[in-house]
Amino acid sequence: MKLNGETVHQIVVAVVLVILIGGFIIWTVKNAEDPARIAFKWFLTAVVIGLVVWIAFPLFDRGDSITGLALTLFGALILVATWRHNLADIVAKPFAALYDGGDQPPDPHPAYSVSQSRQKQGKYVEAIAEIRKQLNRFPTDVEGQLLLAQIQAEDLEDLPAAEITIQSFCAQPSHARQNVAFALYSMADWHLSVGKDREAARRDLEKLIELFPDSEFALGASQRIAHLGSLDMLLSPQERKQFIVTAGAQNLGLRRGLDPKPQEIDPTRAAADYVKHLAEHPLDTEAREKLAVIYADHYGRLDLAADQLEQMINQPNQPAKLVVHWLNLLADLQIRCGADYETVKQTVQRIIDRDPGLAAADIARNRLGRLKLEFKGKQKSQGVALGSYEQNIGLKQRSTPGG
Repeated sequence: MKLNGETVHQIVVAVVLVILIGGFIIWTVKNAEDPARIAFKWFLTAVVIGLVVWIAFPLFDRGDSITGLALTLFGALILVATWRHNLADIVAKPFAALYDGGDQPPDPHPAYSVSQSRQKQGKYVEAIAEIRKQLNRFPTDVEGQLLLAQIQAEDLEDLPAAEITIQSFCAQPSHARQNVAFALYSMADWHLSVGKDREAARRDLEKLIELFPDSEFALGASQRIAHLGSLDMLLSPQERKQFIVTAGAQNLGLRRGLDPKPQEIDPTRAAADYVKHLAEHPLDTEAREKLAVIYADHYGRLDLAADQLEQMINQPNQPAKLVVHWLNLLADLQIRCGADYETVKQTVQRIIDRDPGLAAADIARNRLGRLKLEFKGKQKSQGVALGSYEQNIGLKQRSTPGG
């Protein structure tokens, strides 16, 4: 039999439709929550359509349109009843997806609940095994690596293993700077609290400075290096030396001429100690701030006090909260040392100029409003005892952050 062009076209269209419909049916079955149920629905659909085509359509050709239409509508009702839930999902899912994300599977992420439970039970080896299972799938996960190092250092007291974990973590290039800084700070704390090893802690902090020079993390690490305590202070309370306190004077209220106040620290000696300390640790802001207060309150040298504070204020990457604190302290010292109103006003105004939208700027505006009242309550005489300028070695040896 010879096929004409129209017949061939119809056959091709039919084959394409069969392939598309068949592919769609297979796709819906594979992606369904209940594949067997969807397969049954497609089978029932094929049976209903087949019966309608076989029984109802010939009735239209024989002129019995009413019966044919009735059978067709009946078949349509069966199909609607079969697919009603699926049709409703097709309409509702686009709107529901705006709230629940639709059928998009959630991103895989590690879970450490089992390992944390093992840790609480004291089963540290098992906890580490569970953590490693997660890290095999997520090798750069921050929480897992830090939890592993914590168990190694605090629970097993295996500082070399914890140090290897932290070093491996820091070597991974994808981590945020604050996470790397936290890891090195933690390792330094473990070297101090567990190992009583100040030099190892210093190396951890110096590594942080090396990784992020000229950053707020480097400043914080430098500050901690300057305040690494003595080994005796790192011991637990049970291990520290016991000091015997002798009994003090009794019935102080019945005696005359006794001053129960504790002996004050000699500011001259303290200033010299701070200057010596800052020569070794120029980024120690705590010591520099105390030195500034001594310069202003004990020696009346506002110029030297301001110089110490300005060094910290102008140091790059200082936290904004500390800069505001130092500007307020400078204003306090200016008032106590007899500076004029305009000078103090300009100092407080610098807080506002740094960032007018911050809460600190609002507080500074309030301070400007009551600044004249502060002058009345706090301004002191500028008189200083003769010869006091030459008593302090710190007045002639100023250290800068650069050296």
